[in-house]
Amino acid sequence: MTGKLLGVASGVSLAVLAVLALVVVPPDAVQGDAQRLMYVHVPTAWLAYLAFFVTAVASVLWLWPRTRAPHWDLLAGSSAEVGVVFTGLTLALGSLWGRPIWGTWWEWDARLTTTLVLFFLYVGYLALRRTGATADERGKRCAIAALIAFADVPVVHFSVTWWETLHQDATVFNPDLDVRMEGFWMPFTLVFSVLAFTLLYATLVRTRLRLAELDEGREERELQRAIEERRRAEVVPA
Repeated sequence: MTGKLLGVASGVSLAVLAVLALVVVPPDAVQGDAQRLMYVHVPTAWLAYLAFFVTAVASVLWLWPRTRAPHWDLLAGSSAEVGVVFTGLTLALGSLWGRPIWGTWWEWDARLTTTLVLFFLYVGYLALRRTGATADERGKRCAIAALIAFADVPVVHFSVTWWETLHQDATVFNPDLDVRMEGFWMPFTLVFSVLAFTLLYATLVRTRLRLAELDEGREERELQRAIEERRRAEVVPA
C-alpha cells in the first residue's frame, strides 16, 4: 500500500509540476522559454546529490560491524543506479539549456566537467557491483568505492564558488539558502519541482530495492540448490 501511495503522489506531483512549469510560470525576461528547463534540470541535479548521499550512508552502515546487513548493500546499489540516471539527465538537460543561452552544447566548464567525472565514477561503481565475488567481498569493495566516489559531490556543488565558471551560481542551495528569483511563481515552482522529483526518487529506489532483494534471494536459492545437487551426486550407492 505504501508503494502505491508513493507512486500516486509522485505521479500527481509531476503532473502538477508540468502545468506550473509550462502554463502558469511566465517566461524569463532574459532567457525566455529556455529557462523552463530549469524546473527539470535543477531537481535532477538535486536528486543526483541525494542518491549518492544515500549510497554513501548505506555503505557506511554496511561497513560498520554493528549495522552490517545485506539490505544496506542492496540499498546502496539501488540508489546509485537511480543517481546515475539522474546525473545523465542533468548533463543532457544542461546541454539543451546551454545551447540557446551559451551558444554551445558543451564547455569544459568546472561544473560540467566535475559532473561528468561524477557520472563516470558511479558508472564504474555499478560495473564493480557486477564483478564476480561473494556477497561480503562485493559489499566491502563497493562500499569503499562508493565513499571514494562521493568525495566528488561537494566538489561539483562548490565548483561555481571555487572557480570562475560559465555556470551560474546555485539558485536554491546557495550558501545563504536564499532562492534568488523574483516574483512568486518562479521560486514556488522551482521548490515544488525539487519536492516532486524527490517523491519520484523515493518511488524508483523503493521499486529497485525490492527487485534487488528478490534477485538476491533467487541467487541464494540457486546456490543452495547447486550445493544440494552436488552432495547428492557425491553419494556413492552401497
